[in-house]
Amino acid sequence: MSVDEAIGGAQPDDRTPEDAPDEPRDDQVTGTRSDTATAVGSPDADPPEMAPVLDDLAAAAEMDAEPAKRRDLTTVRRIAIAAWLVVVGVEFYLWGLALDRTSLLVIMCLGLLANCIGRRKMITVIIDWLPFALILVLYDLVRQFAEVIDMPVQWHLAVDADHAMFGVNPTAWLQTHLKQATAPWWEVLVSVVYMSYFIVPYAVAGVLWLRDRAAWRRYAACFIATSFLALVGYTLVPAAPPWAAARCTPVEVADHPHDPICMYEDGPTAGNLLGDVEPTHEGALPYVERISARGWEYLGIGVAHIVETGQGKSNLVAAIPSLHAGLTMLVALFMWPRVKALGRILFMGYAWAMAFALVYTAEHYVFDILLGWALAAAVIVAYRLIDRRWLIPRARRRAAESDPDAGFEDRVSAAG
Repeated sequence: MSVDEAIGGAQPDDRTPEDAPDEPRDDQVTGTRSDTATAVGSPDADPPEMAPVLDDLAAAAEMDAEPAKRRDLTTVRRIAIAAWLVVVGVEFYLWGLALDRTSLLVIMCLGLLANCIGRRKMITVIIDWLPFALILVLYDLVRQFAEVIDMPVQWHLAVDADHAMFGVNPTAWLQTHLKQATAPWWEVLVSVVYMSYFIVPYAVAGVLWLRDRAAWRRYAACFIATSFLALVGYTLVPAAPPWAAARCTPVEVADHPHDPICMYEDGPTAGNLLGDVEPTHEGALPYVERISARGWEYLGIGVAHIVETGQGKSNLVAAIPSLHAGLTMLVALFMWPRVKALGRILFMGYAWAMAFALVYTAEHYVFDILLGWALAAAVIVAYRLIDRRWLIPRARRRAAESDPDAGFEDRVSAAG
């Protein structure tokens, strides 16, 4: 039992779309007509066709109305959401996907503001999301210190671990048997899954916030905990990913360098750490490549350049643990008790699809992914423990204080 269940779901001001009436009540219609008639009869009145629209916009901007007194603003909300979708579409057409965290959060918050119209005070977007965004900005700033600390980079650790588990290097094996000279259609799915990491965890946060702010707070806490714990991991134990190991020889990385020249030299490297690739498809290059963005070339969409530019600006030796794997598994585990069978299959399948994409495209070793999954599981276990030992009892105490009868029944039930 989670604290979300103990509290009883969303509060009155957190109604889901099903709770909000699609049609106004009779008294609302009467009041609107009366207000409109008065406005039309006054000397300074707006045109008759504009008065209802202006009234709705004024009500939409009002943030202190009680839930029971709110006007039905379904039409205004739908117009605002449609306008937001148009803006997102234009932004994508002109500049591509918003992969940087700041742009993504700004776009999301604009969409949440549109969804709040007639349902919830708009100020709650700022109250809830600003601290979350600031903490993530702090994360982005702190992770730069990983390069300043300059711990020895592990070039053999994950290579040896994967070989011990499978007898071969999984990335080299997959690219030997699956990689083709040019991206096949299914690599589009691989590239989409890889890039979805920059969007899906935040989209899940947005949906949770709209449906249940209590669940959203717990998800945000788990998200932040997973991110910062991973930061500690790849700061203290920096490790090179498969694509970098495929470009360097043991001699070139004997001193555990952070960014040796060999990392930036694309092409076959004799005696590299991963070994040779003997592709089964004619024309495929005989070495491990970083191909996480190659699927976009199949569609002819200029996204690959954006992805590669972003990859070049990131910490290239932040492989242990895999945050791609960790956050996608966190989403799956957090949503597991909140969705039905189909949802569980989709969320867990998404985590496994991300794992395949990371290994096949040479972004991570299986060892990195298992550590990311273990981190996500540990965070979820800690969240459940805190829920049951502290948060749920506190919620029950508060309920007992506000409703003595309910508190007495809870105590009798607990005693029985």
